Order: sequence, then C-alpha cells, then structure tokens
Amino acid sequence: MARHVLPDADGFAVRAAADSVSVPHTWLKVPMEPEDVGHWLTEGWAVDKDETGYLMAVDLRSTDPVVPEGYSVSVETHDGVVHVRVHDAAGDAAARGQMVVVGRAAVVDKVGTDDTHRRRGLGAFVMRAFADHAVARGAVLGVLGATPEGRSLYENLGWKVHAPLAACIYKP
Repeated sequence: MARHVLPDADGFAVRAAADSVSVPHTWLKVPMEPEDVGHWLTEGWAVDKDETGYLMAVDLRSTDPVVPEGYSVSVETHDGVVHVRVHDAAGDAAARGQMVVVGRAAVVDKVGTDDTHRRRGLGAFVMRAFADHAVARGAVLGVLGATPEGRSLYENLGWKVHAPLAACIYKP
C-alpha cells in the first residue's frame, strides 16, 4: 500500500497523480473537500469519505519528552523512516507512529494508540518524540493528515488545520 499526498489541488495535478498509479489500494490525498475532487479522478479511483480528514501543520520545536510511567519506548530508523513505538510493562505495543524528514519538513503518519492504553498521554509522547527527532535533523515544519479522531490530539499540541484532506483510493 502506498500513499501520495498532493500539495496543491488542481485538476491537472490530480489527474497526473491518478494516471501514474497502477497498484491497487494506493491512496491519493488531496487538500480539498471530498465532493470537489471526484470529477478529476480517472477510471478505477473512488473518493473514500470515511478516510477523509484534515491537512495539519505546526512549527516544530524540541520538548525533551518523557515516556509516561509504566511504559518504555523504542525508536528505530529504516530507510529514512523513523518509527516510534511505546510498549507497556509486559512489552506489548501500546502506541506507535512513523515519520520521515523531507528537506526542512517532517511528515508524520500512522500515529495510533491501542484502545486499552488511551487517555494516558502516549499519543502526545509519540508526537513530541517525533518533533525532537525532526528538529535534530534540521526540520522546522511538521505536516500530517489527521483523522477526525486524531485532530483534537494534534490541536492540543499546537497543530493547525490548513485544509480538508480528501482521501481517494485506487480500486480497479
């Protein structure tokens, strides 16, 4: 599964990105209302309103986060992608996410907390850990596509909504 995020929403860019895809279940994220992007999609593409969210950004700063009591953290980098995982006392996964630095921007993706570990500050810890790693690598801007459920976490951490984010999937 791959994802493409377009920085600008216009018919030419959407059609060009859609035409470049041949692998089923590839996502295309477009910064606009979902009902406005459908007429630009080529055959095999559909707008998935359940996956629609928000394009969010923040000016990054270091915070020296401390993992919540009773948890441990692992940070690994594979092919330039930083993976942060928070584990409970038994060693089981409790929260996770991934981030890549591209130039002076850090793109955060797949942040999530296991249902049994929610409301304990784990998501905030993961986001702060990403900010520290990104700043150390020269990034000044954080960018992500938020779900409606994740939006409040990010807003509490200073992230701002810049646009709706339509989610399109290739299902030929």
